[in-house]
Amino acid sequence: MMDQDDTQDVLAVASPDIGEDEAARAARRHFGIDAQARRLAGERDRNFRLHARDGREYVLKFSHPAEDPRVADFQARALLHVERADPTLPVQRVALAVDGQPCAWHRAPDAPPRVLRLFSYLPGVPLPDAARSAAQRDNLARTLARLGLALRGFEHEAGALALPWDIQRADEVAPLLAHVADPTRRALAERAMARFTEHARPALPGLRAQAIHNDLNLYNVLVDQQDHDVIAGILDFGDMVRAPLVNDLAVAASYQLEPGADPLAPAVRFAAAYHAVSPLQEAELDVLFDLMMARLAMVVAIGGWRAARYPDNADYILRNNALSWARLQACDAIARDTARQRLRAACGFH
Repeated sequence: MMDQDDTQDVLAVASPDIGEDEAARAARRHFGIDAQARRLAGERDRNFRLHARDGREYVLKFSHPAEDPRVADFQARALLHVERADPTLPVQRVALAVDGQPCAWHRAPDAPPRVLRLFSYLPGVPLPDAARSAAQRDNLARTLARLGLALRGFEHEAGALALPWDIQRADEVAPLLAHVADPTRRALAERAMARFTEHARPALPGLRAQAIHNDLNLYNVLVDQQDHDVIAGILDFGDMVRAPLVNDLAVAASYQLEPGADPLAPAVRFAAAYHAVSPLQEAELDVLFDLMMARLAMVVAIGGWRAARYPDNADYILRNNALSWARLQACDAIARDTARQRLRAACGFH
């Protein structure tokens, strides 16, 4: 999956460029939207913010042509399912194409065909730019728990496809750590991967599995402009996968770790708030810390490798990298049993 010579890998091959004028024409042709298009950043897709003549705003996404088209369909239909299951969840709405389908095909001369989707635009303040608070953290955990409950029972054939950011396959990313020049840092990430291999990977097949968001990093969260404690949006379902439910919590909780005197404390509180809405099982809590560390190791491994390949997009790719190293360093000193007992106690287990 992570072979650097694999030209079909959506992380190893740059997505072909699309101009703003072409994006506007595609929106008009496939969705009947007359709008101006402006580029947005993205890891794999080509994304545009649309300002329609009627005042509405949208996000137009051109999927990577190397990506299996079932992945885009999976994401779009998952959002439609969430809208029916929990209509008040702050997620983007899917705008159907003129043929009534959630996805369309964009074809251009001398370019590979690619899947096109249109979503509502959610206003709000990106979480990294917002004031932080314990109440905000609790609300984010509860919102993620609600999302997991809303996705329960949703099935799609693409859920089983191999995706680069799937913690279940963390060990497949481990070879990329060979490109980390600093031997101390490399050893740090390798120890996190070893925890995953020894403790988490054997347990994963026995845990509850379903469709999960799989990428609740801070850049995929919006808060209300007037009240930063209110979660206004969960964005980017581009890394959705069918996986153990606890993996979704592990991804989100890994971004709550705060290097300092007690780096684990905010993640423990986050897990407790999640548990209050969607109860966790003891076996899930027993590997949660291992999964959190595996996610951090994946961030530094994949991020560093991709930034070296695509220096023009390095700032976007590495936006979580430095802090992920700091979090890994802080957590490396925490005994596994200590973390496990704290997480269990916070959720009412002894």
